Amino acid sequence: MYSEKVIDHFSNPRNVGEIENADGVGTVGNSKCGDIMRMYLKVDDNGVITDCKFKTFGCGAAIATSSMATEMIKGKTLKEALKLTNKAVAEALDGLPPVKMHCSLLAEEAVKAAVEDYMKKHPEAVI
Repeated sequence: MYSEKVIDHFSNPRNVGEIENADGVGTVGNSKCGDIMRMYLKVDDNGVITDCKFKTFGCGAAIATSSMATEMIKGKTLKEALKLTNKAVAEALDGLPPVKMHCSLLAEEAVKAAVEDYMKKHPEAVI
């Protein structure tokens, strides 16, 4: 049902936690399934994500997609992070069951919400 990568990211999630004084924070949720994701970003003066962490309340797939999304955007520019898609997250995990694809969409939305929060806090920033 789940790929080895999904199981690995659920069992050993990367980048779990909060970033104190984060440059951007995005929270998204799905009332249908109850999953809630919060993504934290630390961004340098060049618009590069130097650190990102997450806290997710949800199923194993929600935790795995959050973990993978942080791995995929760390070291990227904000512009590159905005291009992250749920399909790319799911593919990086070697697929998700169709009923769990919404988890990868939440991960995409959490990243975008965190970048949007960064832009509100730093209107002078150019992406």
